[in-house]
Amino acid sequence: MTIQWFPGHMTRAKRQIQDKLKLIDIAIELLDARVPLSSRNPMVDEILGGKPRLIVLNKSDLADPKVTEQWITYFKYEGHEVLALDSSTGTRVSEVPLMARQILHEKIERQISKGINPRAVRGLIVGIPNVGKSTLINRLAGRNIAITGDRPGVTKGQQWIKVGTEMELLDTPGILWPKFEDMLVGYRLAMTGAIKEQVLNVEDIAFFAVKDLVERYWPALKERFELDAPPKDTEDSDEIVRVMEDIGRRRGCLVGGGRVDLEKTSGVILREMRAGKLGRISYEAPFPAAAGSSQESKGK
Repeated sequence: MTIQWFPGHMTRAKRQIQDKLKLIDIAIELLDARVPLSSRNPMVDEILGGKPRLIVLNKSDLADPKVTEQWITYFKYEGHEVLALDSSTGTRVSEVPLMARQILHEKIERQISKGINPRAVRGLIVGIPNVGKSTLINRLAGRNIAITGDRPGVTKGQQWIKVGTEMELLDTPGILWPKFEDMLVGYRLAMTGAIKEQVLNVEDIAFFAVKDLVERYWPALKERFELDAPPKDTEDSDEIVRVMEDIGRRRGCLVGGGRVDLEKTSGVILREMRAGKLGRISYEAPFPAAAGSSQESKGK
């Protein structure tokens, strides 16, 4: 299955961001901690140019903590400042303005040395749909000012939002890129909910997810859905389908004749994954051996 989703408002958002760049001091690139590379829009480097940048790994409470540490090392090696946080609970959110000012320290010091009273730092929040941009802004602002939702494509326009007296943020719509060159990127983004389910085949996405979970997080999958032994061959599609059917039977996703409703079962699997019901899981790692290594990946 080919996964593509590039609504018209995303094209407009790209142009609008480029138009506003001259007003921006720093870009805050928000990534999903579960899929940092897949949720990193390759168009962002082109859009932002040489603007100072802070990479934020959001939803870190849902990701495997050991794998997240690997990603922090990865991005620091690339020369980026990086912060892992959870905007939904507010964990480490207060560090964003502090790190932004730290990154801009030299610029601020130059202004002070010239007798210029530095104005509030102007930051641009950028990221793909459903990565938590508006939730992060609301946490920083201390009030519900940015529109939020558990589905992609909620933010359609741009708005300036004050964060105390030292920072102003520009919220922007989530932007995907026109074509996923790597099919796995599309599947991983679909697993996290970054792409509207209306344009997806949920059974295909759930199949991909179950196969990945069997290979890397079997203890979490087994505990959550009370499964028996794992399939002997994860490359055998029939064995992965049997795991899905077992989950469907245990969750009562049945139709006439006691057959399993795979579409309904797929919805159950994806919802519970996205909600963290299987524990803290990362869907990709910079070093594959790290994935599934954390004891915290066991089901809650």
